[in-house]
Amino acid sequence: MLLVDGSTGEGGGQILRMAVALAATTLTEVRVEGIRAGRPSPGLAAQHVTAVKAVAALCAAEVEGLEVGSKAITFRPGPIEAGRHAFDVGTAGAVTLVLQACLPVALAAPGPVRIRLVGGTDVRWSPPVDYVSRVLLPLLRRLGGPADLLLLRRGYYPRGGGAIELSTRPADGWAPLAVDAPGVVRSVRGIAHVSNLPEDIPKRVKHAAMRRLRSLGDVQIEERVYKGDEAVGQGGAFVLWAETEASVLGCASLAERGKPSERVGQEAAGALLSELESGASLDVHAADQVLPYLALAPGPSSFTVREATGHLRTMAWLVEKLLGREVRIEPQNRLWRVAVPGPRS
Repeated sequence: MLLVDGSTGEGGGQILRMAVALAATTLTEVRVEGIRAGRPSPGLAAQHVTAVKAVAALCAAEVEGLEVGSKAITFRPGPIEAGRHAFDVGTAGAVTLVLQACLPVALAAPGPVRIRLVGGTDVRWSPPVDYVSRVLLPLLRRLGGPADLLLLRRGYYPRGGGAIELSTRPADGWAPLAVDAPGVVRSVRGIAHVSNLPEDIPKRVKHAAMRRLRSLGDVQIEERVYKGDEAVGQGGAFVLWAETEASVLGCASLAERGKPSERVGQEAAGALLSELESGASLDVHAADQVLPYLALAPGPSSFTVREATGHLRTMAWLVEKLLGREVRIEPQNRLWRVAVPGPRS
């Protein structure tokens, strides 16, 4: 059994989620201790319990210690199976983080998998659902991971209640990635949305962003307003993404009480400009999320990122521990180059 120290690196839920996900894909028994030791409230929260339950359901795993507040679990996976599943976080815990744990396992199944997740779709400390569907999943499809995401209902803090549905087909082997520069920007797209809030907010968000992005040429931003059964509670978010010759880079900003709409637009636009002006081939949020799939590919991979975040370094450590693949993170001019050499012979 492999022991994983959950206090390593940034010491958050990422270690737990991806430890069980990679354990399932490799049929490795793991024990994760010190779960979320780096957080103000250590131990499992509802979102983490749901993530582990979801992964366990996909591979008929036996799990010990799986309860809210637990600081250690033991995970014994079985063979991954295709099928349909549904999970409710029961709070506004992020469904996109639960999805993060399910994705590599579902894509390793011998047949189609469909997973319905209920919780928060656009909440703090997690990627908004539009970022996952417009940035992360397109990147994974380029690597050989056929996955699609359907938004059924928006949900926000504190009630949750949002719903998404993930559909996957078996990945026919993972392709390496070798993109050290993004290439020319072909288009910039965005979605500014609110739910059960004044309809002028998305327009104000859009206009503030367009003023910052006017130098980029082809920029189109959708304004969406959700009402009634389309959303649970009040909230909103703004997601921007740039499609380049060789990549997709994205960013997001949440609408929050007391935060001017114009600031939401300016924050996201400024973040996207920082990514594009840096010359990085992946944005800082996609880097750690894509890394495990590159470690599952048979050949060497490399990409550049403008910042070597704690999440990226923690994922590199975990990938080496569970998959035995070396990850090199080295400065390159004003960027960081992340390389995953070929498997050790």
